[in-house]
Amino acid sequence: MSTSTPPVPAVLLTPLEQEVLDEYQRLLSNLQTLNNEIAELADAPASEVMENLRALERKTSLVFTLLKASVYSLILQQQLEGEQHDDGMSEG
Repeated sequence: MSTSTPPVPAVLLTPLEQEVLDEYQRLLSNLQTLNNEIAELADAPASEVMENLRALERKTSLVFTLLKASVYSLILQQQLEGEQHDDGMSEG
């Protein structure tokens, strides 16, 4: 499914029009890549797809847990700094 349009001379296009055409070309390329990936998934056995999804779920869960811990740590650190700042203001 390789439909390639002949290049339009740049003289006839404004820079914005050329940029839009370039974006459409990238979109076409991405859609073709996605189509190929979907075709591979459709041909793969369901058990293999499920195994890959489980591995992805474990990795996503780990990232989520690390993100929550980081956010909690930052909030706790800000609270402690705020309390120290408040204590310094009341003593001065």
